[in-house]
Amino acid sequence: MPLAYIALGANLSIPAGPPQATLAAAAERLAACGHIAARSSLYSTAPVGFAKQPRFVNAVLALETNLSPRNLLSTLLAIEHDFGRKRDPRRPSGPRTLDLDLLFYDDLVLAASGLELPHPRLAERAFVLVPLHEIAPDLRDPRSGKTISQLLAELPVPSAPEGVVRIKCERWAAFA
Repeated sequence: MPLAYIALGANLSIPAGPPQATLAAAAERLAACGHIAARSSLYSTAPVGFAKQPRFVNAVLALETNLSPRNLLSTLLAIEHDFGRKRDPRRPSGPRTLDLDLLFYDDLVLAASGLELPHPRLAERAFVLVPLHEIAPDLRDPRSGKTISQLLAELPVPSAPEGVVRIKCERWAAFA
């Protein structure tokens, strides 16, 4: 079964609760798409791009799924929508109730309309690399051949992982 890595993030509360609860509920929804093989801890991270907004809560999970990359992406977008995500093209780095990004799908390299794999900006983002490193440090980016450990070590200083802080959440910890 193909293995996909998915980044989860949120910095706005929804009626069901704060961002930590949102990520736990989203992970539960993702479990219906296959088998969650691994999941990182939750991390509090500073916003990137648009700075005047709350800190984010981020995580990464590995999902074994029979969904094709395109169908998985459609499912991720539908889950975001169900959690109240409204995309604002004027503020792509703005606040959000839920953000789900498809980072890797096995070792597939793909550049198609609306879907690029691996995710084109993952090597620039500590908020993705730190949780991904927790669950898959030896995973190789099929474009560069570098491991997640190498990509994390190469992050430029302004993107350094010092601002990525592990946090605790009982609901996330209880999710198996």
